[in-house]
Amino acid sequence: MHEFLERDLAYVIRLDEVVWGSLLLGITLFIHGLGLYQTMRLSSALLARTEHTRFQGYVSMGILIVAAWIIVVTSLVEVVIWAGFFVWKDAQPNVFTAIYNAILNYTTLQAGYLPIRWRLLEGLLGMAGLMTAAWSTGIWFNVAQPVLQGSLARERERHRLRAAGHERDRLP
Repeated sequence: MHEFLERDLAYVIRLDEVVWGSLLLGITLFIHGLGLYQTMRLSSALLARTEHTRFQGYVSMGILIVAAWIIVVTSLVEVVIWAGFFVWKDAQPNVFTAIYNAILNYTTLQAGYLPIRWRLLEGLLGMAGLMTAAWSTGIWFNVAQPVLQGSLARERERHRLRAAGHERDRLP
């Protein structure tokens, strides 16, 4: 591990790389914030409208799935923005390769696909993915919590009613 490639020794972080990376990271977090706000807003509205439906548990699970889809679509929009930048700056041969590589780096599964000139952006894209994943997880659990609490409350009520019914059966 003490030997380095010549190209690695020649790498120098440039100011434009830091500026573009910071801008892309800021755009990513802004878009993610908007997407998560809309996720919370839509989920809350749907949960409130379906609060007293007959199949509330199933409907609530559907709302959780919709919330997850919104989060995934938001993340894909962010990946496409990074990929578009990579194609614009000739760091990737085409948009499809750029999207594939960007999504792998966003999920921290891959690095090493950008030319050395843009190497710093791989790390920044990975950090963006980590931050947005943590943020999304918190929001998704926030949406899921009332669903789970409501489900548990309904189950407790059913159990209480069953127990009360058995008590009446035992009375003389």
